[in-house]
Amino acid sequence: MTKANQSIADLNLLRVFLTIWDLRSLTAAGDRLGLTQPAVSHALRRLRLMFEDPLFVRTPSGMVPTDAAQRLHPPLTQAFAIINLAVQQLSKFDPSTAQRVFRVSMSDMSEFYFLPPLAAMLDRTARGIRIEIANVPVESVSAAMRGGEIDLALGYVPGLDAGCVSRTLFVDEHVCVVRAGHPLKKRKPTKEDLAGLRYVYASTNATGHRMVEQWLSELNLKRDIVLRLPHFVVAPEIVAHTDLAVIFPKSIAQRFNRNKAFRILPLPFALPPIEIQVHSHTQFSADPGIAWLRDAIYGMFHLPGA
Repeated sequence: MTKANQSIADLNLLRVFLTIWDLRSLTAAGDRLGLTQPAVSHALRRLRLMFEDPLFVRTPSGMVPTDAAQRLHPPLTQAFAIINLAVQQLSKFDPSTAQRVFRVSMSDMSEFYFLPPLAAMLDRTARGIRIEIANVPVESVSAAMRGGEIDLALGYVPGLDAGCVSRTLFVDEHVCVVRAGHPLKKRKPTKEDLAGLRYVYASTNATGHRMVEQWLSELNLKRDIVLRLPHFVVAPEIVAHTDLAVIFPKSIAQRFNRNKAFRILPLPFALPPIEIQVHSHTQFSADPGIAWLRDAIYGMFHLPGA
């Protein structure tokens, strides 16, 4: 480090370093930090001068850390963990009076399932709490929680790193949904019965739903899809007025079926379970606000036996 910069380094610069490390992209780092790409480039230039090393080298696969960056990363990560812990331990949180914004990652289907009850609870008991929903790609959730970009993640998020803590709310499965008066009368249709139906395909960014589509393809369940939708919310209205079918998570189907307008049919084969969980990160384990929201969500949505 140059003599001119031997005082304590700007924490914001070090945050830029850690974010580039996580994302290996200046543009993505800027998006996470709320900075322009030129601002991130300027911060990286200052870091390079400070440590007298390139730190990251641009390659076709992204920004690759140098040996010096490899040595810097562990102590910087540990230092920020200590800072975060110190701040969290001095914080107090009373949901009835707190004024705070929480950022939560969830899919569009999770929004439909979780947000109405959650918003109602906050409206009754914690009116100063604001929720911002962020749909973070599943492969980026760990880094986003570790970096404080999001406070919690909700839903099926496989492959999280060791610093993430997950509590299971319930185990979901996928079902076939048809209207109550549909000509298919069987309570337990066969694979051939399902292959004979005509379908709505409803797009969603839910990881579990995308994986089920892959599993159905591997099982060679050929479906006659006559309508493709860019979102899932209108699908039940279409199914309610046609003989079309749709494959949905059971939790979503039951929420739509409160007026008993549909029949929910089991699939005639076993698929891997979809664990719906609330996820947090040990980096913020001492944050009383995050702990309160996580526990509130668990108390509202946890099903016995999960």
